[in-house]
Amino acid sequence: MGEEIIIDKSRSKEEIYQTIFPQLEALIKNEPDLIANLANIAAVLKMSFDFFWVGFYLVKNNALVIGPFQGPIACTRIPLGKGVCGKSWEQKMPIIVPDVGLFPGHIACSSDSKSEIVIPKIKEDNVLFILDVDSDVLNSFDEIDAHYLTKFIALI
Repeated sequence: MGEEIIIDKSRSKEEIYQTIFPQLEALIKNEPDLIANLANIAAVLKMSFDFFWVGFYLVKNNALVIGPFQGPIACTRIPLGKGVCGKSWEQKMPIIVPDVGLFPGHIACSSDSKSEIVIPKIKEDNVLFILDVDSDVLNSFDEIDAHYLTKFIALI
């Protein structure tokens, strides 16, 4: 079985999200395995936008544990309330960080990361996992990213 995502990188960020959303939806709709779907979402986002790092942290035994990702090696475990991911988990809300160097308690898995967006997947008031996207450019993320990334994880 061959899957392919068609991307025109000359389009605006919003147009790229709009183009890849139905393709990603079709890719994961008949796959019941969470890890397989998270892996494909990370791959699609990484190749669509050339983000520095895209991945998931799953809530396990009162910690965020690294799941499927694309990019350099990352932190394996993150405690509740620590770093951007831990804060998003604790607050149960998306967080956009224009400059990670200014975020109190930022966990620097890589010094190349400059900005970040984190989106929690919430079900029945519990965070199941976190989508974490890093850029090596300051101010990379905005409400367009938050909107579409939230829609992406809602598919799961």
